Formats: sequence, structure tokens, C-alpha cells
Amino acid sequence: MARVVIMDHPLIQHKIGYIRRKETGTKDFRQTIGEIAMLLSYEATRELKLSEVEIETPICKAAVKELKGKKMAIVPILRAGLGMVDGVLRMIPAAKVGHIGLYRDPATLEPVEYYCKLPADCADREVFVVDPMLATGGSSAEAIRMLKDRGCKNIHFMCIIAAPEGVRRMENAHPDVDLYIGELDERLNDHGYIVPGLGDAGDRIFGTK
Repeated sequence: MARVVIMDHPLIQHKIGYIRRKETGTKDFRQTIGEIAMLLSYEATRELKLSEVEIETPICKAAVKELKGKKMAIVPILRAGLGMVDGVLRMIPAAKVGHIGLYRDPATLEPVEYYCKLPADCADREVFVVDPMLATGGSSAEAIRMLKDRGCKNIHFMCIIAAPEGVRRMENAHPDVDLYIGELDERLNDHGYIVPGLGDAGDRIFGTK
């Protein structure tokens, strides 16, 4: 069964409180989303495998640890997921970046695919799917299905705020994918928005309405 990790780091909680405020402007919102993504990736990479190699320091030879394989990919769900990419890349600068485009049908609230571009060797990489909000879970579950259909096996999901309904859907659809969540909120409202949430993350990142 997948692990569901709710972050309890004080810096993450403080920054999430800041982006929830309706008076937080686009520039500060975008910057803080990136900072939270960086902190989330620090926690989400805790279980990555290490190997021991021998190196030479200015003093002597020594055995040190390095990431085993070193092949990672970041896959944002467009468009709001783009706001998390730079923050993750600051922690994992060698990662390749793919993109999955989905939009939510306003009537059914179900995801509709419109774009998918992944690194050629994505199936051989540890893949970190990023999206600020896990609401109904439809888009995230569909994005991970698309990755699995293309051969990806080692998949992780990171979000900043989640609703219980989205977490349950992800657990049911993809019990092999670990979830790393900044904060778990109360519920979804009748329009599929997270309560208390922070509004539309994409609009607030890009300054659109």
C-alpha cells in the first residue's frame, strides 16, 4: 500500500499559511510555491537508494554515498504544476522534465488529456509528479495512469494541499504510488474546490482569472 506522508515541518506549514491568504500577490505566491516545492522534494527523496563509492579528498581516499542510478524525472501536471518545477530542480538539478496536460471538465469534474511529452528514458527513471492541489484526484490519477501506460514504474506524487477525497481516489487507483502532501484540508465544496484551500492555484501562480 502506498505511503501517505503529511508534512509537519514548521517552514512548510508557515509558507502554506502565507499562500492561503487572499491578499498574497502573484509574485510572492509564485515564489513561495517554489520554496514549498523545494522543501517537499527534500522530504520526498528521503527513500532514494544510495550506493557507496570511493573518492579522493584533499587528504586521503574515502568511501562516500551517492544516489544510486541518479536518474530522475519531474513531471508537472499543466498548468499549475509548472509553478513547482523550479523549486524541485533546485534540489535535483540533473533531473529531466516532462509535461502532462490535463484540464477538468466543468460538468463532470473528470480530467481530459490534451498533452503529454516525456523524456525518452522516462520509464527508467524515478518520476516525481507535481501539482499544487490534489482536489478530486481525477487529474492526478489520470496523469499517473498515463505514465504507467508508457512503462514508468517508480512514481511518486507531490502536492502542497490535498482534500481527503483526492487522497482516497489516489490510494484506490494507484496503491503503489507514495503521496507527499504539504497539508491535508477538510473537504471539497460543491464546485470541486478544496476547503479552506487557496483558490485556483494556476490563476494565482500566473496572474490569470
